[in-house]
Amino acid sequence: MDIEKMVQIEILYSQYASLLTPKQREIVSMYYEEDYSLGEISQILNISRQSVYDSLKRSENSLKEYESKLGIVEKFKNIENIVDKLAEKLEELSVYFDKDDAENSTQLKVLIEEIRELI
Repeated sequence: MDIEKMVQIEILYSQYASLLTPKQREIVSMYYEEDYSLGEISQILNISRQSVYDSLKRSENSLKEYESKLGIVEKFKNIENIVDKLAEKLEELSVYFDKDDAENSTQLKVLIEEIRELI
């Protein structure tokens, strides 16, 4: 399997899983998170391998469509880039800080890390 596609689907799934049906969530989770094969999933769920494949493809297409309409993953990437630039700029400016500025700088670094944890 293409690792890049796998990562893309896992990221999309983390954002949009709740928009899939319970059966789609189960199949996507088993395939991408638990690394079951199509055959293994079909045996566990007692459905045909073709049904698993079809459901997986529909789910992947739905996840991509949700992202194209809502753009949440792209927005998070943009926020991460901005936060990275902010952290870099703060680091560059830290050589000019005196003692009071250093305390403020530390507080800003903590806030930047809190933002990173949120995204």
